[in-house]
Amino acid sequence: MSLSYYQASVPVLAHGLRQLSHLLDKGKAHVASHGHDPATLIDARLAEDMYPLSAQVQRACDTAKLTVQRLSGVEAPRMEDNERTFAELHKRIDATLAYLESVPAEAFATEREIVLKFGPMQARFDSGRYLTEFALPNFFFHITTAYGILRHGGVSIGKLDYLGRIGEVAPASGS
Repeated sequence: MSLSYYQASVPVLAHGLRQLSHLLDKGKAHVASHGHDPATLIDARLAEDMYPLSAQVQRACDTAKLTVQRLSGVEAPRMEDNERTFAELHKRIDATLAYLESVPAEAFATEREIVLKFGPMQARFDSGRYLTEFALPNFFFHITTAYGILRHGGVSIGKLDYLGRIGEVAPASGS
């Protein structure tokens, strides 16, 4: 069985964004139940030279939409990086999901050369290498970092909050 670029990207990215939204719900509930200022968590970082939670969400959304744009050729919406509340971060995730879900699977049929520029440097990829070596690792880096910020901030979350639904769960045979 082989996966198309659509199957290997859109459902994976959409699931990750839905889980990120779930993590933000847990963060919002945590600050509300403890009487904390939400900005304290939204502005939190794991290290001084790392992005805060708000930017981790923005980068995860950007990575998702730009991955789909680069693999499909369908223009992604531009988004300002001005979200300062949990509601605004949820709205950004929802807008990103709406874009992902609007792109037809057929748009991913063409193999593409993808060139990314990093200051004076550039990296060239074919579609498969771009997806597996850059896009998906980068996407999950930002979601994992958001998880770490929330966890470090005292939010009661665990691995299943990150993973979400994990297939068809049933008792193991022989138990």
